[in-house]
Amino acid sequence: MSEALALLDAPADAPFVLLGYQKSWISDQADVAVWEKSRRIGASWCDACDAVLTAAAADNAMDALYIGYSEDMTREYIDDCAMWAQAFNSAASGMDECIYEDEGQAIKAFRIDFASGKKILALSSRPRSIRGKQGKVTIDEAAFHDDLPGLMKAALAMLIWGGKVRLLSSHNGDANPFNELVNDIRANKLPYSLHRTTFDDALNDGLYERVALIQGERLKEQTQAEWRAKIYAQYGENAAEELDVIPSAGSGRYLTRMMIEACMQPDIPVIRLTQTDAFTLLPQHIREAETRDWCDAFLRPVLEKLDANLDHFFGEDFARNGDLSCTWVLAQSRTLDLVTPFIVELRNVPFEQQKQILFYLADRLPRFRAGAMDARGNGQYLAEVAMQKYGAGRIAQVMLSQEWYRQNMPPFKAAIEDGKLVLPSDADVLADLRCIVMEKGVAKVPDNARVKGSDGRDRHGDAAVALVLATFAVLSMQPVTMEFQSLGSRRVATRMSDY
Repeated sequence: MSEALALLDAPADAPFVLLGYQKSWISDQADVAVWEKSRRIGASWCDACDAVLTAAAADNAMDALYIGYSEDMTREYIDDCAMWAQAFNSAASGMDECIYEDEGQAIKAFRIDFASGKKILALSSRPRSIRGKQGKVTIDEAAFHDDLPGLMKAALAMLIWGGKVRLLSSHNGDANPFNELVNDIRANKLPYSLHRTTFDDALNDGLYERVALIQGERLKEQTQAEWRAKIYAQYGENAAEELDVIPSAGSGRYLTRMMIEACMQPDIPVIRLTQTDAFTLLPQHIREAETRDWCDAFLRPVLEKLDANLDHFFGEDFARNGDLSCTWVLAQSRTLDLVTPFIVELRNVPFEQQKQILFYLADRLPRFRAGAMDARGNGQYLAEVAMQKYGAGRIAQVMLSQEWYRQNMPPFKAAIEDGKLVLPSDADVLADLRCIVMEKGVAKVPDNARVKGSDGRDRHGDAAVALVLATFAVLSMQPVTMEFQSLGSRRVATRMSDY
């Protein structure tokens, strides 16, 4: 196989055969790999390359099975396999059509045999016939199969004897089993490898240059920007799903009321402080004194009740005017549940007093491991000074973005669904969590989300963002353990010798 792989490296004066994202797919050695992708970026073509390398290998060859949802795409795949076999100079038979009998049903398949004794077998229908077979199986355009869970159930049996499973697909709605599978991987519910390639990702890796090389003078668009604009115009309103890899139709609430309330428990305090505009004008020493008194009165009692043997984390969503600053504390129990001992909400509190309150709280958290803070806009100052005080290994300065939400909302939702989070039974917290919706295929609190709080003032899902950040701090940050070993008398002796 090493000789065949060498053919994928081009001479210095020629482009690489495979683009970067295609190489990444070919080189993935995971037992199960999933690829959510744009249309027409050569994903099936490069998987056909892997099928030939798999079946024609000199050592450890195995059958390569392919499942498409139509006969046309199956023929195209097997033709690509024949091309790759010729390019690799693999000893292979021509493509043959064959018929499999399965429980009285005739199933058409396409087959290429190799000198290794292994084959590529491509099936065009929904096949029960992969049961009992062994090798690497590819399920192409997985989101468009009638029974993807059934196909996966049959395919995963191949892992027992060293096989591999590959799924690649564009999206077909956010409720589709393929998108649910992708979200389960992001939530770490499934130990699968996940690839994601948008049309723009492919362009950045050289797709336009490859198209220009193949089409030559037939390509009318002289620049990548012109060609991209034409492609997006052709897809119209479907471009987000077909090209940007954003599953369509998602507009409902991300978390159901029942799901949230199942995690709620009474007697978990939500500690709230609202200051007047006049407070900001007070001398610094008075603001500091009043804030210290408030911390001693309201924070110290709950901090003193914390279990000194448990690890503690926090997430903080910052706001200065209008919205709330919310600090959500989590303790990781001995059963690995994430328990909320209390939440702090601040409205119209000056910057310096927000810092004072945060430091008061964090200084007293037992076994404080990590905190994640909203570092956008004005929040950047507080996140930065917290990082300077507690260390970059313990404070994450998070720039909330589409991609950050895409990666971190599924694990958060999984913790809610699995009942691993313990939340306060509070109407405002419930309303904030219900603000999370799917927007362009990503779960987040929209910029225009507004709900009335119990105090009659607007909220912007602030507690929800703080909880997501706190969960991120627990699940994704790796605190640095500091160890100290005394040098004892040796250190003293060294110092004495310096004089």
